[in-house]
This record gives sequence, C-alpha cells and structure tokens, in this order.
Amino acid sequence: MALVTLVLLQLFVVAAGAHLLTSDVLTEKAPAPVASAEPPPVPVITAGPVLAAGGNGPLPAKGTLAGRLTEALGDPALGDSVGAAVVDAETGAVLYGSGAERGITPASTTKVATSVAALASLGPDARISTRVVRGSAPNSIVLVGGGDPTLTARSSSVPVYPRPASLAALAMRTAKALKAAGATRVTVAYDDSLYSGSRTASTWKPGYVPEGSVAPVTALMVDEGKVAPGSHQRVPDPSRAAYTAFVSLLPKYGVAVAKPAAKAVRAKASAGAQEIARVDSAPMYALVERALTLSDNDLTEALARQVAIKEGEPASFEGAAAAVVRVLARLKAAEGVRVFDGCGLSPKNRIAPVALARLVAAAASPANPRLHPIVSGMPVAGFTGTLGHRFVKNGSVHGLVRAKTGTLDGVNTLAGLTTTRSGRLVTFAFMADKVPPGWGKAEAALDRLAAIVAAS
Repeated sequence: MALVTLVLLQLFVVAAGAHLLTSDVLTEKAPAPVASAEPPPVPVITAGPVLAAGGNGPLPAKGTLAGRLTEALGDPALGDSVGAAVVDAETGAVLYGSGAERGITPASTTKVATSVAALASLGPDARISTRVVRGSAPNSIVLVGGGDPTLTARSSSVPVYPRPASLAALAMRTAKALKAAGATRVTVAYDDSLYSGSRTASTWKPGYVPEGSVAPVTALMVDEGKVAPGSHQRVPDPSRAAYTAFVSLLPKYGVAVAKPAAKAVRAKASAGAQEIARVDSAPMYALVERALTLSDNDLTEALARQVAIKEGEPASFEGAAAAVVRVLARLKAAEGVRVFDGCGLSPKNRIAPVALARLVAAAASPANPRLHPIVSGMPVAGFTGTLGHRFVKNGSVHGLVRAKTGTLDGVNTLAGLTTTRSGRLVTFAFMADKVPPGWGKAEAALDRLAAIVAAS
C-alpha cells in the first residue's frame, strides 16, 4: 500500500508540474476563450454603392474642373485630335466639354453602344441557344448554331464567369434522346445560316483575324474559334471546327457517326424540325459583363447580331449596325453614334464623346435597371479586366473609376463613370484618334484625366 501511495503521489506531482508549465500564470497568456462564448463583433467596412442614389452630392466646381482637364488634355501623348465630355449622371447636364460633339474613332468603347442596345432590345435574361434537330432523312441530325461564341468544347474544371454552355453536354443529351428512340448510328450536318453576309467586316484591317484579334464571325463556333486554350490563333472556319468537335463527342456517348468529320455537310435545318437537344448560354446580362470586362470582340459581334435578329434586320455587319442605332434611337441616345461593326475594330466608326458619356449615364440611371450590367461589367481601375494594370501613378482612384478602354493603331479612348470626391456620380468620355507612337503614354494621359474627375 505504501508503495502504491508513493507512485500515485509522484504521478500527481508530474501532472501538476506539467499543468503549471503550460498554465496561463507562467506563460502570462490570457485565458483561452470558452468554446461556447461568442467572438467579439468585427466591424464590417464596405465601399459605397456603385450607383449613388440619384447621383447625390454637390456638383464639382465647373471652373476648377475645366481648368485641370483643359491642361491635362494638352498632353502631347494624346496627339492633336482629342475630344472630352463629363456629364452629370442624374441630370445629363454637360459639366465639361472639349470637342464633345465631334465624332471620334471610339475603338473598343464601341462595345458600350452595342451592350446598351443588347440589354435594351433583348433584355437581361435572354439566352442564346445551340440546338440539335432531326434532319430530313431517317437517322440524320443537324447541329444548329444560334450564335453563341462562348459555347465550349473544353472539359476544364476551372470555374469561369459566366459559366458557358458545354458542347459535351449537348452531345450527351443528343445521344440520350437518340438511343431512347432506338437510333445508335446517325449522319450529322451543321447549320450556321442564322448569320448572313461576310464573316469579316469590309472596314476591318486584313490582319485582325490572322493576328487573333477576332475570329471569322459565324453563328456556330466553340471557344470563340480559338485553335487551343490560351491561344490567340483562330481556326479558318469556326463552324466546321465546331461540327468536327461535336461529331467526335457522339461516340463517347454510344452513338456512331455514319460519315467521318472530314466529310462535313453544311445544310439548312427544315423549318419546324423536331428539336432533340439544346444547351443555352449564360443570360444576356452576364454575357454583356464578360464582353465589357474582357473587351471580347467575338462575343460583342455576336451580341450585335442578336440585336439585329430581334429587330428584324439581317444578321450581318450592316444589319447589326442599323439595329444597334435603331435601339439607341428609342432610348434617345443615337445622336452622335455611327458604327460599322459591334466590337469597335472598324476604324471608320465614329462616336462623339458627349454621346458616349450619355450612354454610360443612361446605363447608370435608376430609370434603366435593365442597363445596369453595363456598369457592373466595366473594368475597375487597378483591379479587373483591361484596367487591371492601369492607373499605376493614380493609385488613389483604384476601385473608384469604372471604364471601358479602347485601343487601335493611333487610337486610345476611355469612357466610364466615377463618384467625385463630394459624392456626385458623373460619367465621362476621353477620346484621341491621332495618337503619336507610344500608346502607353496615351493610356497614362487618359488615366490622369479620369483621376482628375474622380478627385473633383
């Protein structure tokens, strides 16, 4: 008994010593929180609303704003063909203008006009469908393009926004429907007849497709006609490439193709042909956001043609341009807008700075909630899209300026909106189309102009 008692006493001493070595007394640490105790509240700090209600806040002093902008517009990096406009988002009043009514080559800021027209005509929830229908012969099917360039043949698990429709899903649904009807071997044709006219604009420079700025515009394509993920190179015939990819997927789901992909057949589906399967794009608001954030030429051309179809015009470059201007006219925003394509690659496009600034104001207006994706899709200074690397010397306005960029040979533009230092929501357009060599300097000059507005 004595021995057992001694052992127990020793164990107690060791345990007590270990407890003291780790105790709050010796380590001078605060007591550990009780598991059931609620953590102290953490203050949450958020930015103000993107669209200030009613553009509240006093207007910036016109004299001061005009003086600073006029001086900055004289930057030699912008050349001698410069236009500028600053507009009060609430009232539409021009707070500053210099060459504001003169048409200037807009480059990719043309996408603002196309996006406004797409949302106004089609609505933010519209989707673009790619379908498979029955052909005229037994056991024949037709892949029908609806004009969705974001349709993907990739199987990457990396999430992207917006989530694109999947060609594999279309093949799987097609095979399931065919097998349910007892068909396990079919012939396949493709229909890209929704679009008409030339696949490239007559006003585009010949190098745009070879250099990868845009793919030939067709109603059927996958992954915007790129030859491989991450590549800028484009396939010569996006419709045929999409057909080939679709045909290669069908056997994986138990349906054989009677003719090899090398013998692709282009055919128009019969009116009222029975639909077998379909996949839908992301909604229009998300497509517009992607087009603006990434300055996506292929997607914007598709949006312009969707507007043409909805407005009863041919789905061609000419029809799309006419339809976009018609929609803008209904919004009383067409004055000063003349376009030959949807994406802005055409050097013949002309938009007046005040027209562009007023388009942005219309998109920001509480009266036009359908147009608000224009604002949420615009690149954010220092953070997203084509403004992610910009405003290096104006870091104080990171996150405060949202704007669409535009760049062509000799052209640099910037159009967007910001809240001034006093809390007034204003829109702006700064445009230069005779920029001397060294476009990086012109970008910096445009950034300074936007920063002046934000600081006013």
